[in-house]
Amino acid sequence: MPPATAALPVPPAYPTGVPREVVVPDEPLGVGLVSAAVRYPNRVAVDFLGRTTTYRQLSDEVARAAQVLVDLGVRAGDRVALVLPNCTAHVVAFHAALRIGAVVVEHNPTYTVEALRHQLADCGANVALVWTKAVPAVLEARTDVLRTVVAVDLAADLPLAKRLALRLPVAPAREKHEAMSGPVPEGVPSWHRLVARTGPLSDEHPWPASSDTALIQYTGGTTGTPKGAVLTHRNLFANVVQARAWLGSRDGTEVLDAVLPFFHAFGLTVCLAYGTSIAATLVVLPSFDVDMVLAAQKRRPATFMPAVPPMLDRLSRAAERKGVDLTSIRHAISGAMALPPEVARRWEELTGGLVIEGYGMTETSPVALGNPFSADRRPGALGVVWPSTEIRVVDQEDPTRELPEGEPGELLIRGPQVFSGYWDRPEETAHQLLPDGWLRTGDVVRIEPNGFVVLVDRMKEMIVSGGFKVYPSQVEDQLRGMPGIADVAVVGEPSGSHGESVVAAVVLEEGARGVDLDAVRAWCGQRVARYAMPRRLVVLPDLPRSQVGKVLRRVVREIVLAVPTPAAGATTTSLG
Repeated sequence: MPPATAALPVPPAYPTGVPREVVVPDEPLGVGLVSAAVRYPNRVAVDFLGRTTTYRQLSDEVARAAQVLVDLGVRAGDRVALVLPNCTAHVVAFHAALRIGAVVVEHNPTYTVEALRHQLADCGANVALVWTKAVPAVLEARTDVLRTVVAVDLAADLPLAKRLALRLPVAPAREKHEAMSGPVPEGVPSWHRLVARTGPLSDEHPWPASSDTALIQYTGGTTGTPKGAVLTHRNLFANVVQARAWLGSRDGTEVLDAVLPFFHAFGLTVCLAYGTSIAATLVVLPSFDVDMVLAAQKRRPATFMPAVPPMLDRLSRAAERKGVDLTSIRHAISGAMALPPEVARRWEELTGGLVIEGYGMTETSPVALGNPFSADRRPGALGVVWPSTEIRVVDQEDPTRELPEGEPGELLIRGPQVFSGYWDRPEETAHQLLPDGWLRTGDVVRIEPNGFVVLVDRMKEMIVSGGFKVYPSQVEDQLRGMPGIADVAVVGEPSGSHGESVVAAVVLEEGARGVDLDAVRAWCGQRVARYAMPRRLVVLPDLPRSQVGKVLRRVVREIVLAVPTPAAGATTTSLG
């Protein structure tokens, strides 16, 4: 391990013009918004379905919202739960909580009561700002600690004409209103009313320190019970500074489509935190909807698009079909899952810009690796290290033993963006975060001589069949190219002394015929090792995905295990 003062090695593939190390200011994350408001007061900060808020207006509203939280009894270190879709109020609430030193805890507003109950109890939030449609679930899930629930009506963030249109006594208006808002029980205060009638927080109110906790972000839902990753102001600010260096964005010029949910680490940092720090215009959508994105593109053309592959795929296909111009989008960054080459090719042909893959996890705030934004990008590779970030590849069973270059092993990451641990889970923190600051990612990778990192697979989703290790993504990559298969997830199921058997859960293309286990094995015959070939095929109508489109292999495995064992001789089960 190199000394802390030693210069970090520069991989051959490291992009020209990007500093290998960056300086992270000793400041809280919120100063980025304050600076943007001073430098670009009249620039549009947020465009929410056509209603615009300038940076001066946003800064003023954050100051009033911060005072609202103080009036509700929130103090530095208290947890404030945000149970909200993307909207202007979400941007305001996030910055307001950080301004007074509170800890933001993001929650998916579509979660079940049980999921909310676990997270709210675990983090101990005493105030929750909640989308009106999620208020009943939060009230049912609330704990004794959660003393105040405040309702946030998305309709209040709309342009006046759209708000009035929602009140029309016609079916389409009622349907839109029901989709956006819900009835609020008596006694639950309105966030917008509180902010409107409250004065701004005093400038003398102390700011948090950079070492203070800024965010608890729940993660691990695909591998077990979600746990809260604790991220400091410095962690998040570091990732913003790293992104500025890597992306080369120009302050006060970018238009960023915020189609990723803010309650996900990718959307929170790369859209909300990074976007406001560079005084970008955030085109905010309450959920990912192709028609809404294309309408926004016509109204306010984007220059930068953080997204996941399914979003890029659907947008490019729809834009091509409807003749919508995407050429303003110079840069797109794709994460959360592998970017198929065909999706990347179509996107770049339509936009004339670049789409690159990045890699990270909630515990790294979230980005740690990325492809260069140049012709040197490597489709299919995770990329190279980001500024001020170190990586190692170690033995999966012994993380103290570093492996030779090119040999697959577990990826370790160290850098200023690496989290400080899991909330109230010291044992899991000790397992994941080694004493010298290295984070165990649970991902199996190999590092090529030029410094590019290539994903082999997730350790926790690896299948052990007959003593051999089967990496699901390698089998999936081959099956995606098979005619008749639209999508696939590979999982393991118990198989006695054999360990596990490989099962392929597939979604068929419309009208596909002749796709059965024999055909799948024939296709895989020359493409994967014999021990990695599927022994069972399950046909599904679609694959379960997370909010950002990532296939949930854990859920797929549960479905597969719930499917009755086929009759003797039958090896293909269809649930489609």
